Amino acid sequence: MVDAGRHGSDGGAPSRADGTAHAGLAGTAARLRGRAVAALRDRSHRVRAFGGLAVQAGLAAALSWLVVHQVLHVSQPVFAPISAVSTLAASVGQRLRRTVELIIGVTVGVVIGDLLLAVIDTGWWQLALMVVLAIVVAVLLAGSAAVVVQAGATAVLIATLSPSVRDLEIPRFVDALVGGAAALLVTAVLLPLNPLRVLNRAARPALDLLSAQLDAAAGALVRRDAAPARTAMVELRQNKDELKALVEATQGAREASTLSPLHWHERHGPVSRYAQAAEPIDRAMRNSGTLIRRTVTLIEDGEPIPESLPTAVAGLAEAVRLLKRQFAAGNEPRDARDKALRAVCRAGDAYRQGVGFSGAVVVAQVRTTVSDLLVATGLDQEDANSLVRRVFGELTSPIGGRRG
Repeated sequence: MVDAGRHGSDGGAPSRADGTAHAGLAGTAARLRGRAVAALRDRSHRVRAFGGLAVQAGLAAALSWLVVHQVLHVSQPVFAPISAVSTLAASVGQRLRRTVELIIGVTVGVVIGDLLLAVIDTGWWQLALMVVLAIVVAVLLAGSAAVVVQAGATAVLIATLSPSVRDLEIPRFVDALVGGAAALLVTAVLLPLNPLRVLNRAARPALDLLSAQLDAAAGALVRRDAAPARTAMVELRQNKDELKALVEATQGAREASTLSPLHWHERHGPVSRYAQAAEPIDRAMRNSGTLIRRTVTLIEDGEPIPESLPTAVAGLAEAVRLLKRQFAAGNEPRDARDKALRAVCRAGDAYRQGVGFSGAVVVAQVRTTVSDLLVATGLDQEDANSLVRRVFGELTSPIGGRRG
């Protein structure tokens, strides 16, 4: 019986090992499939995000080539399409500035190159001197990388091609003008960006990140578990990419609504309101970071957590989601304001029910973050602060004392 039992035990071991191995392989395969799907989804998002830019660049390059070749009769139109593409390659919202920088850089390169060619011969050290002086002058005049690159590149062209190509300077000016003008024409008239769509695409990740981490903090308060709040605190700190994208999008939306006749009517409507929200959203994220950090301390220290405190934080998260939806629809974000003010009301209830030191900081950060969100909806700072104070109610301690 002992042998049989031992035999049965030994015979079952390989079967369990095989099952464990198969399960491990299946898990690895599932993880690899998940990563492949996520990578494919990420690439797909990138293609959709930059597909419009690619079409704009192609159209601008072709248009500038046609103008220079067919109208101005330049046999080899190279620099105008390059200028058009380099203008469109600038961040959305910087294209008008890039065109001006392009022209300034070309001007500096031509002037420096011609002045030096008038007094010195051509050669390797003359080329080096022209490039150095062109870059120094460009830095003194403007300082931006685009101006420096154009000045240096134009100085190289003047130094190397002027001895064999006559009257190179004027065609270089024309190329810069035609290329920049073609890029702006495509951006403003032929294939204009939808400024509201630009803002929606950029703001969605920032607002989703903020609402998700506030939800995590609210859940941590309900369960008195600091771990989710600690994770949320780390996640919210890594918001630089989202905020940078939002700031660039506000610049792009303003540029699109200024340059494109199709979107002029949006300059003082939802686009303006949305574009002005970037800075207060940034402040709301920073203040929410303090809120979540104090949530961790509150739970770890075992401070009292009134029922209305996690409700206030969850309401704050819902206000952010409403703000995102109403901005995306181009609507006045009244519902987001109402939800944010209800969160302040619940925070006031929690304060009067009794909170500890960190709990009081969480309450204060709910107030401050709501004020930021109200400014993001279009209210001025003074009106937002006044509303928050009125809705919060009396600053009365649990034992009946009044605090200033």
